[in-house]
Amino acid sequence: MSVGFFPAVYWELLNRVAEYYYTPLIQVIRAALPPGLLGRSQRRIRLKQAAIAKIQSGADAFLSPTARQILELLQAQTSGDYSFVYLQRQVRAANRGLRELLRASLVESYLEPPRFTRPKLQKAVTLVGTGFEREVTPRQQEILEVLRRRGSDMWLSELLQVCSTSSSTLKALAQKGYIVIQEREVLRTDNALVMAGDQPKSLTFAQQEAVTTINQLDRFAQVLLHGVTGSGKTEVYLQVIAPLLLQGKSALVLVPEIGLTPQLTDRFRARFGNKVCVYHSALSDGERYDSWRQMLSGEPQVVIGTRSAIFAPLPNLGLIILDEEHDGSFKQDSPIPTYHARTVAHWRAELESCLLVLGSATPSLETWVSVKEQGSRGAGRQGSRGAGEQGVIQNSQSYYLSLPERIQSRPLPPIEVVDMRQELQQGNRSIFSRSLQEALEQLQARSQQGILFIHRRGHSTFVSCRSCGYVLECPNCDVSLSYHHIEAGAPELLRCHYCNFGRSHPRNCPECSSPYLKFFGSGTQRVAQELARQLPQLRLIRFDSDTTRTKGSHRTLLTRFANGEADLLVGTQMLTKGLDLPQVTLVGVVAADGLLHLADYRASERAFQTLTQVAGRAGRGDDPGRVIVQTYSPEHPVIQAVQQHEYESFTQSELEQRAALNYPPYGRLILLRLSSTDAVEVQNTAQMLAVELENSATSDYEILGPAPAGILRVANRYRWQILLKFAPDVLQVADWNYLRLLCPSSVSLTIDVDPLNLI
Repeated sequence: MSVGFFPAVYWELLNRVAEYYYTPLIQVIRAALPPGLLGRSQRRIRLKQAAIAKIQSGADAFLSPTARQILELLQAQTSGDYSFVYLQRQVRAANRGLRELLRASLVESYLEPPRFTRPKLQKAVTLVGTGFEREVTPRQQEILEVLRRRGSDMWLSELLQVCSTSSSTLKALAQKGYIVIQEREVLRTDNALVMAGDQPKSLTFAQQEAVTTINQLDRFAQVLLHGVTGSGKTEVYLQVIAPLLLQGKSALVLVPEIGLTPQLTDRFRARFGNKVCVYHSALSDGERYDSWRQMLSGEPQVVIGTRSAIFAPLPNLGLIILDEEHDGSFKQDSPIPTYHARTVAHWRAELESCLLVLGSATPSLETWVSVKEQGSRGAGRQGSRGAGEQGVIQNSQSYYLSLPERIQSRPLPPIEVVDMRQELQQGNRSIFSRSLQEALEQLQARSQQGILFIHRRGHSTFVSCRSCGYVLECPNCDVSLSYHHIEAGAPELLRCHYCNFGRSHPRNCPECSSPYLKFFGSGTQRVAQELARQLPQLRLIRFDSDTTRTKGSHRTLLTRFANGEADLLVGTQMLTKGLDLPQVTLVGVVAADGLLHLADYRASERAFQTLTQVAGRAGRGDDPGRVIVQTYSPEHPVIQAVQQHEYESFTQSELEQRAALNYPPYGRLILLRLSSTDAVEVQNTAQMLAVELENSATSDYEILGPAPAGILRVANRYRWQILLKFAPDVLQVADWNYLRLLCPSSVSLTIDVDPLNLI
C-alpha cells in the first residue's frame, strides 16, 4: 500500500489495529481521520408527494405488512425521508417491502452525495493605498484611516461594524485600488477562555523523583505513575512535557471523558498557552477538521483528547500520557474497530520510539501485571496504603513510579461505611442515612461544598433484600442475576449473562421471606427530587449525561460550582474522573451496592476503582475531607478495601481469582455480538456459530454461550452473544471471514476483541 499520505510508521499502526481487532483497514482509517474527511454517498428513500393522495384513496390497502410498515415510518418523518440502511435496520425483510413501494410509485430512491468538511473561509480587507489617496470621499477617507490604525488589515464583518458602513462603500474603495477584499481561511477553535499564566509548582520528593526518571528516558518505555488521589500527577505531566516542547517534540494527553477535558485543558493552557489544542467528539466536525490539520504542521504542541485522539497525526511525537488509564471509557464497544486506546498507545509508542506514561490512583489489573509484577516481584514490597512507599521499580522497558502521599501531606479522607440494613430496622426509609443527612445539613452552615455520587448503570439492575441484604445470585456462577427488561407487559425475569440460567422474579426473599425486595439503581433525578423535599435550603447542580448534552455544558456547570453557586454537585460516573475541586469536603455515595453486584467478572475491580476515585474528590483543599458510603453489604471485600485504602491487598486477591478462572490479565476474551430485527433468526445464527466454533480444528478456546444480551432488545434489534476464552499465547482463534459469511444478511456480527463490557 502507498504510504504517501501518512508516514510509514503510522500506516503500520493502522494495519496493526486492523489485524488485531479483525477490522477492514478502511474502517480503521475512518476511525483515525476526522469526521467528514472521507465522505461517502448513501442510498435514501423518500416518500413521493403524489403518494399522499394515493394513500388517502386507499391505494395502500393491497400492500404487504412490510411495505405498510415502511410507509408508516416515512409518513411519521417530517421530511418523509430515511436512509436505506436505517430502514433495513428497523424493518424485517425491508428489501422486499421497498421493491413493492417502488413498483407502486409511492416512494423514490435516490443517492445522496457525500458531505465533505472543508476549511472555513471569511472575507478580509487589506489596505494597499499609499497614504496620498485622491478622489476619495471624506467617508471613504475615514474608513482608510480606521484600517491604517488597525494595522492595515481587518475582517470585513468587523470593519463594517466599526465604521457603520456598507459593503457597497468598500467595493467602491476596492475598485479604486485602495483596498483588497479577499477570502481567507479562519481556524475553527473550541473558543477556549484566555487563561492567566501559570508557573511550575514546587515538587514533593516523590514528584521530583518521577519527573527526573521520566526526563531521563529518551526511547520507548512504559511508565506506570501510581499516585493516590490528590498526589499531583497532573503537575508531573506538565513538568515532563515542558522540556519536550523545547526540543521541538509534541505530547499527546488522553483523558477518559469529555467532561474532564475542560478542567485539564485550562491547566495546560495556563502553562503552555496556544500550544495546547483539544480533539474530541464534542467539537463540531469543522473544529475537529481544523485541529487535525494543525497537528500535521509539525509544530511542537500538546494535544488533549479522548480515546479517538490516539490517532492524532503528530509528526514529532515524544510522549503519550493516559490519565486515569484504568477507565473503561478508553475502550470502544462500537462501531468497529473495537480498540482500546491503551493498547493502541502502547503500539504507537513502540513504533515511534517515544515514552508512554499511564497515570492512575487505581491502575487496571492489566497494567499492574505488565509493569509491576512481571520481572519485578523481587524488587521490594509495596506499602499497603495507597500507592506504596518505594519510588522507582524498573523492569526492562517498564518503570513503576509511586506518589504515595497527597500534596502538602494532606491526609486521605476517612471513609465512613453506613449499613443501610440497620437504618431500615431503625425506621429510616429515606435513601439518605442519618449520618449523610446531618453532613448535608452542615454544608451551608460551614460554607463548604459536597459531592453526591449515584451509580446508574444502564437499564438492568440487581435485586437485593432490604431486610437482610441477600442478593439473588446464579446457582452456577459467582455472579448476581440481572433483571431483564425485554418489553412492556412481559414477565419479570432474572437471568445470568454467563450460563443463561433464568428464573422468575420472586415475591419474597428466598433467605428471610421478607417482601422487601428492591431493584437498585436510583437515578440522579430522583435523588435531586428527594433532596429538594428533605433539604430545600440546599443549592444543588446535577452533573450527568442529561444535564451536559449541550456544547460547553461541562465547563459551565463546573465553573458555577467552583464559583460557589451551589452547595452540592449531584452526579454519576463523570464525578469520579479526575475532577480537582479543592473546596469539596464531603463526598457521599448513595448506593454503593449498584457497583458491587453486577453480572461481570470485572465488577469488583470497577467498584473499587470507582469508589476510591470518588472518595478522592474530598479533602483536596485546606479543609479535611469526609466520605460517607451507604451500602447494604458493609462486609463486602471491596467496601472493606476501599475503607482502608488497601489497593495492593485488594489487587492481590482479585488477581488470584482471575488466574484461577483464566480471565484477563491471565487469559484473553473475544466477544461475538449478534443482532437482528428477527428474534428467531439471531438466536438460530448464534447457536449455529457456536456449533461451528466447537467443531473448528483450531478450537483452542472455551466457549461460553450463546446467550441473550443483558438487554435483549435495543432499538428493535434482538441481541445475542458468544464469549470465547483462551490463553494469551494463542495467535489464531478462528476464521472470522468464514463466520461472517455464515451470518444471514439480516444478522449483524461484531467481533469485540478484549471486551470490557460483557452485558
